[in-house]
Amino acid sequence: MKVACIGAGPGGLFFATLLKRSRPDADLVVFERNRPDDTFGFGVVFSDATLDAIDAADPVLSEALEKHGRHWDDIEVRVHGARERVGGMGMAAVARKTLLSLLQEQARAEGVEMRFQHEVRDPTELDDFDLVVVCDGANSRFRTLFADDFGPTAEVAGAKFIWFGTTYMFDGLTFVHQDGPHGVFAAHAYPISDSLSTFIVETDAESWARAGLDAFDPSTPPGTSDEKTQSYLEDLFREQIDGHPLVGNNSRWANFATRRARSWQRDKWVLLGDAAHTAHFSVGSGTKMAMEDAVALAEALGEASRSVPEALDLYEERRRPKVERIQNSARPSLSWWEHFGRYVRSFDDPAQFAFHFLTRSIPRGKLAVRDAPYVDRVDGWWRRHHEAGPLQTPFRAGPYRFPSRRVTAGDDFLTGTDGTRIPMVPFSAPSFGAGVWIDTPATEEGLPLAFDQVRETAEAGSLLVGLRGGTALTRVLVAEEARLTHSLPAAIVGPYDDDTATTLVLSGRADLVGGTE
Repeated sequence: MKVACIGAGPGGLFFATLLKRSRPDADLVVFERNRPDDTFGFGVVFSDATLDAIDAADPVLSEALEKHGRHWDDIEVRVHGARERVGGMGMAAVARKTLLSLLQEQARAEGVEMRFQHEVRDPTELDDFDLVVVCDGANSRFRTLFADDFGPTAEVAGAKFIWFGTTYMFDGLTFVHQDGPHGVFAAHAYPISDSLSTFIVETDAESWARAGLDAFDPSTPPGTSDEKTQSYLEDLFREQIDGHPLVGNNSRWANFATRRARSWQRDKWVLLGDAAHTAHFSVGSGTKMAMEDAVALAEALGEASRSVPEALDLYEERRRPKVERIQNSARPSLSWWEHFGRYVRSFDDPAQFAFHFLTRSIPRGKLAVRDAPYVDRVDGWWRRHHEAGPLQTPFRAGPYRFPSRRVTAGDDFLTGTDGTRIPMVPFSAPSFGAGVWIDTPATEEGLPLAFDQVRETAEAGSLLVGLRGGTALTRVLVAEEARLTHSLPAAIVGPYDDDTATTLVLSGRADLVGGTE
């Protein structure tokens, strides 16, 4: 069996090593256009809870993290001059270059042939191979070349991001939100060695343009960093990194794209890692997902009795549902980062801001399992302002007073737990002194129309807006448009248990939470 891997990233190297180990008679060749010690980016980060599948196949990653990486338990959120810390997160990171070196060493020891500075330009070069694994990254050339078979799609986010390193040593995963003269910028930062931290910066397109950071020529050769941006961000974050410099490595602005493929295979060609799928870096690690793909593909091919087409079918059958779950869980986090400037300006209290941030993907109950004292502090903040728990806090809209934040939704009324009813009318007939129903869109593409409806509802003098239909994410985004842009109370209707309802109210995403009659 002859197998070619296009790309010597962690996924390709790990797959080649595992397959060679299970099938020593196979010929494994890894083609990489760059040199062995070339790597773009800085560190890779993993949560303790997500390494089981990789460890079961080979402990190389855990050993790299233990011997060469940095481990931490807390996440820190910095905003408005304050720092909120939350424990129980359990994460570790290592320099990408270090991990690649260890994976190359391991592959070489197993007998994998690696051809660096060899770019495969024509697919016919690989006609003699029985299997071709395409693991050449998110901008995969072969995924594009065979687009009719793979059916790739990409959802491109509006926010801009750029990767740097810094010699300032963060002591764990830290999210820094900085309101500057041109807008709000945020950094995801974490240590990757004893002398370097990763420093990823995000901002919205408008702030990016106002700051003059759109002047960099993207046609410059790979490896060239945006020095104007580097200087601007060093100055903007100077106090947060104690005057330390930023370190560039092919550092240039981009828009994150969530990539999917209708099929991961065509004949003897198969996609692996970022070439097949991506999930926003605030939730999912592309390296972790690629290495898990490698485990699944190597296992499917490990049995000599199984043909290549059968193995590829099994690989995709096993991995696709798991990848889609990660991509779906990453969507609310990506959306949060698309709107984070609004949240920085809207939430004055660092405690509520941090809670709003942390619960973009997990509810209060799961957060309490990880760090109960932190959730107690947030609960205490709410009680100091309201003298009752989130769901037990009364709510008033005009002449109507509900004894709690739980309501029941009908077509014509919102009904409180004591029977109090606020009249509700459809958006087509907004009314002063009543609530207005807005049917939220099923996708985010429909949000501009829903936002216009919220504005018209507020201008009509309505008491509140009720959001129903759509998805959990679109209901929240429309509710936040009402609350944060128009100071219009919002009721969200859906199948919410008490934990989720508490999270929505405590995080400032909703005023009332209800189910249907």
